[in-house]
Amino acid sequence: MSNCLCLACDRPNSITTKFCTQCGAKLQIQDRYRALKAIGQGGFGKTFLAQDESKPSQPRCVIKQFAFETINPNASQGTLDVAIRLFEQEAKRLDDLGKHPQIPELLSFTIHEGKQYLIQEFIDGETLEQELGRVGAFSEQQVRDVLVEVLQILEFVHSKSVIHRDISPDNIIRRRSDKKLVLVDFGAAKHATATLLAKTGTGIGKPSYGAPEQMLGKSVFQSDLFGLGVTCLHLLTNVEPFTLYDVLENEYQWRQFLNGKVVSDGFGKLLDRLTAYRVKERPSSVIETLQVLQPKAAPVKLVPLPVVPSQQAKPSSLSGIFSQPVQTPISASSNSFELDCGNGVKLELVKVAGGSFKMGSDNLNSERPVHQVTLNDFLIGKYPITQQQWQSIIGSNPSHFKGLNLPVEQVSCNDAQKFCKILSSRMSRNVRLPTESEWEYAAKGGNQSKGYLYSGSNNFDEIGWYKNNAESSTHPMGQKKPNELGIYDMSGNVWELCLDEWHDHYLFKPEKLKRNGNEAWGEWSHNKSCVLRGGSWFDEVCRLTCRNGGNVNIKGNRYGFRIIII
Repeated sequence: MSNCLCLACDRPNSITTKFCTQCGAKLQIQDRYRALKAIGQGGFGKTFLAQDESKPSQPRCVIKQFAFETINPNASQGTLDVAIRLFEQEAKRLDDLGKHPQIPELLSFTIHEGKQYLIQEFIDGETLEQELGRVGAFSEQQVRDVLVEVLQILEFVHSKSVIHRDISPDNIIRRRSDKKLVLVDFGAAKHATATLLAKTGTGIGKPSYGAPEQMLGKSVFQSDLFGLGVTCLHLLTNVEPFTLYDVLENEYQWRQFLNGKVVSDGFGKLLDRLTAYRVKERPSSVIETLQVLQPKAAPVKLVPLPVVPSQQAKPSSLSGIFSQPVQTPISASSNSFELDCGNGVKLELVKVAGGSFKMGSDNLNSERPVHQVTLNDFLIGKYPITQQQWQSIIGSNPSHFKGLNLPVEQVSCNDAQKFCKILSSRMSRNVRLPTESEWEYAAKGGNQSKGYLYSGSNNFDEIGWYKNNAESSTHPMGQKKPNELGIYDMSGNVWELCLDEWHDHYLFKPEKLKRNGNEAWGEWSHNKSCVLRGGSWFDEVCRLTCRNGGNVNIKGNRYGFRIIII
C-alpha cells in the first residue's frame, strides 16, 4: 500500500495511485519516492519506509518528514527554529560525510507539499537496543567487537570534523545482510570548527548517554567517546545507564551489575576512561582508543633526529648572506643575523636550535591531541615582515595601517610566497613561510621553553598587542618584550601565515611529520585553507597554541607573516 504523507489524512492508498483518494495529496516525492508505511514518530515528525520507483528494482529507502509545528502546536518560535536547524543539519551532515559503507547515504533533501523531507538509504537490520532486549547482556568480546567497529566509523566521522553527539544503542544498527554495524541518526551532529567548539550551544543528545559537557552545550570529540563508552556499559550489563551511575561518587559503578561475569582488568580500565566525567581523563582521540584495543596498531616510537649537519658545519655558507651577528640594546644574542634586503633595508633572523617539544594543548579540539614533534635547526624572522621590508622587495605597500616599521598586512598566502621566492632567488637559499610546527616551536622558545601561556610570558600585556591594549590597530615591531629566543610579536599584532594546509585538529597528523616538523602538513592550493597562528590586535585570545584557518586568498588588516630560512 501507499501511505499518504498528509498528517491530517494518513490514509492508505493503492500502490499504483499517484494522488491520495481522500485528500488529493501527491503520493510521490520528486515523482520517485513513495511512502509505504509509517515506521516511527518522534518530536520532529514521522519516519516512513519507502521505495524509490525511479529504479527498476525499486530499492527501499527511508523518508523523514519534518512536521514539528504540527506535532508540537504550543512550541515557541525559538524552539521551532532549533528544530528546523537540527533537521536541516542532519541532511547537511550526511551530505558532508559523503558515501561510507556504514553510514546511511543521503538520497535527497527537498520540500514537498510545503513540508521538508529528508530521504536516505534504508538500513535493514536490528538496533543494538533491540538486540540487547532479545539476547540479553553481551560478553566482553562482543562488546569489544562493537567498540572497535564503531570507533572505526567514528574515525571517519571525526576526520570530517563532525561530532555525532547522539551515540547510543538505538542509533547503531546491525545490518541484516552482512552483520556490519551502521551508525545512524545524524540529526544532532555538529560540525566541529575551532570557532564553534569555543562557543557554548544547546545541550543535545540523550541525557542517559550524553557527556556532561555535551549536556551543557559544549560538545567535543571526546563527547562521542563518552556516549560510546556508556553504550558499552549498557550492552555489558543490560542495565540502564541511569541505574549504573553513582551520583555521590560521580562515576559509573557498573562492575556490581555484572552478575558474576568476569571482565579483564585492561578492558575495564578503558571503559572507566571512556566514561570519565572530566574530558581530560578520557582518551584524547578515537585513534588512541583503538591503539589501546589493538596494540599492534600503535604508532612508531618517536626518537630525536640528528641536527642537519649543514646548519652547524658550514658557517661559510652564511657569510655571503648575513653580516656578523647583530648586537642590539634589546637582544645581545649571538644567534641573531642580518639579511640585506637592498636599499639599506635589513631583515633580522634568529637561529633556533633543533629539538623536540610537545605541540598543541588540551584547551580546544583544534589544538588536540598534544603530540611530540622533532625539528632540525632553522632561522626565523625576529619580527613579522615589516612594510619597509615588503616595499624594498615587492615595490609597493598594500597595508591598511601605514608605517614603515608596522607589520605588512593585506597580503595573501600567494603574495607571501612571491616575497619568499624573490628572496630565495637572490640568496640561493630556501626562504619560505614557517611550518606550523616550526612556528609553535619558535614561539614557545624552542629548547629554552619555560612553558608560558603566551610567547615569552604569562602576562599578555608584557609581550603582545591584542584587543584590550592595541586600540584597534597594529603596532611597530619590538615595542613589547621578546620571548626566550629573542623573537618578538609572536602573540598578537597580526595573525601569521604558515606553510601548512589547514586541518581542524591534529588527530590524523602523519607520524613522519611528528618526526620532521620542518616539513609542512599538506600543501595549500587555490581552493584550500592555510594555517594562521598567533592572534592579532583584534583578538582577545592569542595563546601560543591558538590556531586559525583562512582561505589562501584571504587578505585583511589582521594577517601578516614572518619568514624561515633552512
